[in-house]
Amino acid sequence: MIQQLAITDIRNLSSVSITPSSSVNVLYGLNGSGKTSVLEAIHILGVARSFRTSRIKPVINQGAEVCTVFGRIGETLVPVGVSRNLRDESLQIRVSGENLKSTSDLARLLPLQVINPDTFRLLEGSPKLRRSFIDWGVFHVKHHDFFPIWKRLQKALKQRNTLLRHGRISGSELTSWNLEFEKAANAIDELRDDYIQRLTPVFNEVLSELADMDNLSIQYYRGWDRERTLHEVLSSGLTRDVQSGYTHAGPQRADLRIRIGKGSAVDILSRGQLKLVVCALKLAQGFLYKELQDKQCIFLVDDLPSELDTPNRQKLCRLFQKMNCQTFITCVEKEALEHCWLPETEVKMFHVKHGQVTVIPNPAQQSIRRAESLEMIEHE
Repeated sequence: MIQQLAITDIRNLSSVSITPSSSVNVLYGLNGSGKTSVLEAIHILGVARSFRTSRIKPVINQGAEVCTVFGRIGETLVPVGVSRNLRDESLQIRVSGENLKSTSDLARLLPLQVINPDTFRLLEGSPKLRRSFIDWGVFHVKHHDFFPIWKRLQKALKQRNTLLRHGRISGSELTSWNLEFEKAANAIDELRDDYIQRLTPVFNEVLSELADMDNLSIQYYRGWDRERTLHEVLSSGLTRDVQSGYTHAGPQRADLRIRIGKGSAVDILSRGQLKLVVCALKLAQGFLYKELQDKQCIFLVDDLPSELDTPNRQKLCRLFQKMNCQTFITCVEKEALEHCWLPETEVKMFHVKHGQVTVIPNPAQQSIRRAESLEMIEHE
């Protein structure tokens, strides 16, 4: 949970400081005002990079050389700061006054889930997007097991592909890297498979609250034939691997397949239904993370009203309330989300205009507080 947030020179946000609600935060304003940039800044605070671009130049305010995001997180107000330098593209991460070298350690401090227009490509896009989705969950649930094995896997795969490209398949070197690759691959597969088995019932429950899709299922594909060992698959496919210069089978080819009956959900469902499925997947990860870690992840939801109609917005917002997590949601007009929350929900409104962020009193919350005050007076 972010308790304080300060942003310097992120796009058009030259200097912004806010104290968010621990529950729901709505940022509204015209297109280009800086709403999404606030979410982008939070993402940089959590993983040291933007969710909008892999380049640092567009992120830093024109005329500035350094952008910085600072926050105090958790109940103990842990100070976290992330700076990016345009000149040398360097990165500095400081936590409690100490330099932090690993972005993976930063990510564990502030687990983030993003729901934006790009997120809805999860089902229609490449398998890489779905592998990233799976690995987010495994990373945050089984970090100490997953991350070292994942690094071993990447190293073994890189070495194997190098040998394949140079035709060095004789002798013991390829055999040695095959063995390392197989060990890491089987371990990663076991962690991913276990996570999907845990996620599936949670996903089914969340989806049932958003839509009626009883015949929808999610199936994990590990990246090679389940009827054969990876050793057998690599041996039989060696000629093809040498010809192409890369490894065809393995966890790097894993996928999450969403089906309606025996058909692909992408080919059957409407675009609106696919969006609900993606939302259910993301929310299920949040619920499972809370269940297994007894912690909350933070949701960054960009332009929710333009992606979902009013009834589905209300359903989604009620699920955020049920999860009791900190949520940041952007919209153009605040009225689009005014009736999506239960009266007791703490909703903090921020108006974003020309890169400035202003807190707006919430009439509904003020009415509840006045009623509570009158009740206390009458009781006295």
